[in-house]
Amino acid sequence: MREVKRYNGDAAGVFDTHAHLYDERFIEEGITPDIVLQNASEAGVTRILVPADNLRSSQAAVKYVEDNNGKSGVELYCSVGVHPHEASSWNDDVKEAILKLLCSRKENRIRAIGEIGLDYHYDLSPRDIQRKVFEEQLLMAYELDIPIILHEREATGDSMDIMRRLYKAGKMRSNVGVCHCCSASPEIATELVKMGFFIGFDGPITFKNNKNTPAVCEVIPMDRIVVETDSPYLTPTPNRGAVNEPAFVPYVIEKIAEIKGLSVTECARITTENGLKLYEIDG
Repeated sequence: MREVKRYNGDAAGVFDTHAHLYDERFIEEGITPDIVLQNASEAGVTRILVPADNLRSSQAAVKYVEDNNGKSGVELYCSVGVHPHEASSWNDDVKEAILKLLCSRKENRIRAIGEIGLDYHYDLSPRDIQRKVFEEQLLMAYELDIPIILHEREATGDSMDIMRRLYKAGKMRSNVGVCHCCSASPEIATELVKMGFFIGFDGPITFKNNKNTPAVCEVIPMDRIVVETDSPYLTPTPNRGAVNEPAFVPYVIEKIAEIKGLSVTECARITTENGLKLYEIDG
């Protein structure tokens, strides 16, 4: 396991709003759930949401939360849904299984549908299927009155066309959800906020050559920003190349605090409050 720089700063009560903690890379690196949550706690993280990308990982996220919630004082939540990479797997049986999980969402600590959206970078599912599955899950979220976790990569035009149409038809919640790992332009991100989205920032905001994400952060109101790791991916500076963990999310907070001219303590407090509002969790 690569040696990493552990956070030792002022962030406290932090909410990592997006971490794939069931991912096999953790086990491959010998990072057990107990270690992940202990490291998170020591870095000031007190809440984590575990998102899904298909039926199997939806079930895995629910199971992970069931088995590990409360360890080291860390509260865990999850989401269920089908990612654009997995859109080809969507059928009536998968939809029914996802709906069944959502019917017991209070007991299962499910707080959102996601990740859902469009990804034209890898095109792992046909684009027409991606669009169909995205719209079906958007409508499901509206009908069940639950936020979404939006994944969008190199598909801004089609993503926005679908969401604008549903928004104008009154088929999107006022608290729509979060644009996860936001890579949109400042203009599109601003439009998403007007639609009711929170904007999620993670490791790339700390990357030296990334100019767009800090520019987006500059124009987004502080009360619409949440922090995330996307663990085990997108590890922030200073630990790039290592397996990402929720324990590293304070480095994202430090960068946002720098951009916004806030103290780290204040930035941590605000982003946690925003995470609670996003996922409609009582503080």
